[in-house]
Amino acid sequence: MIHIPKSEYSRRRKALMAQMEPNSIAILPAAAVAIRNRDVEHVYRQDSDFQYLSGFPEPQAVLVLMPGRLHGEYLLFCRERNAERELWDGLRAGQEGAIRDFGADDAFPITDIDDILPGLIEGRDRVYSAMGSNPEFDRHLMDWINVIRSKAHLGAQPPNEYVALDHLLHDMRLYKSSAEVKVMREAARISAQAHIRAMQASRAGLHEFSLEAELDYEFRKGGAKMPAYGSIVASGRNSCILHYQQNDALLKDGDLVLIDAGCEIDCYASDITRTWPVSGKFSPEQKAIYELVLAAQDAAFAEIAPNKHWNQAHEATVRVITAGLVDLGLLQGNVDELIASEAYKAFYMHRAGHWLGMDVHDVGEYKVGGEWRVLEVGMALTVEPGIYIAPDNQNVAKKWRGIGVRIEDDVVVTRQGCEILSKGVPKTVAEIEALMAAARAQAA
Repeated sequence: MIHIPKSEYSRRRKALMAQMEPNSIAILPAAAVAIRNRDVEHVYRQDSDFQYLSGFPEPQAVLVLMPGRLHGEYLLFCRERNAERELWDGLRAGQEGAIRDFGADDAFPITDIDDILPGLIEGRDRVYSAMGSNPEFDRHLMDWINVIRSKAHLGAQPPNEYVALDHLLHDMRLYKSSAEVKVMREAARISAQAHIRAMQASRAGLHEFSLEAELDYEFRKGGAKMPAYGSIVASGRNSCILHYQQNDALLKDGDLVLIDAGCEIDCYASDITRTWPVSGKFSPEQKAIYELVLAAQDAAFAEIAPNKHWNQAHEATVRVITAGLVDLGLLQGNVDELIASEAYKAFYMHRAGHWLGMDVHDVGEYKVGGEWRVLEVGMALTVEPGIYIAPDNQNVAKKWRGIGVRIEDDVVVTRQGCEILSKGVPKTVAEIEALMAAARAQAA
């Protein structure tokens, strides 16, 4: 299994500390354990920022960075080893493991944080933290600050400034290293196999959850612990619901099924959408809409390269889709005027993509100084145009209603343009129909 190497976590911490003000401290908590019901917990998933800097997979931990500290710049508070709890819940790194396996310069029991952390904060001019994203931890931080303030008459010096860590850290996360791209490529490869498996299994009489089970099987078989987000398996009219997640309707001949699903490897997401006919054969109307969306996606790929701005890919999809809808008679009028009036939004109401990384909708600003961000090598994003013709749209002929198509791939900006990480899934009408025909022939 491909993982981010330990050396990369160290490099990230050094890069962040190089941007921090002198005599400052950064404090970041691990994700809390989420309760599913009563005393049953959800599968644990580390906070993305915490994971990015540490690779440490456990809850009840706090990471501290203190650039220039003579006794070590990277400190980790974490759970102690505990034979009884480890019997129930699994092994813990403990303080020795935090240093040996996760590169901490020093490590302390999390139970001692109230005694130790105020002393580390005292005398530092600036505190960087994830302000606002974890209210409970914000309260703890203020408690530690207040401990220092209560001793001001004894000469204790509380910090002067409190700064959100986001603007430094999230800009770093926007640029993917070669190691990150390798992990994302692997996540996309496994997800591509899952989509192929679902295509091959697709037939009338199954339920949407039957295809979701095929996805989950391939994710786990490939080594992914979990999907990167709730899988969307939307057939028939459900394909026009952008974030549909019931996944329980019957698959019917004549309907399309839209699957938006991807797995997560080492906390890095993939995000792929494919749309295909339940029966294995597109109707003329389905084919026309599908090929229009595919053409829009190809136009977007051509606009993803260094020195092109973020919105150029979206603008390309809008132009292709609007002109195509006019050609099909679903919109009437001048293409430029229809774009200006946003008439296309009745059919294409979302943007062409989003940043992709440790979060499916990854961190990073889309605009800088009020202008669209210029793309640079290492930025990763999705490209996902779609057309959705509502089942009750009375402005179009009945034969078009209820058709929803989205095609989504994951790309990373390269020096030459972009690499499509998720290219392993069939995408043309001919490829999809051939794959499904072969699967049916084999099953017969």
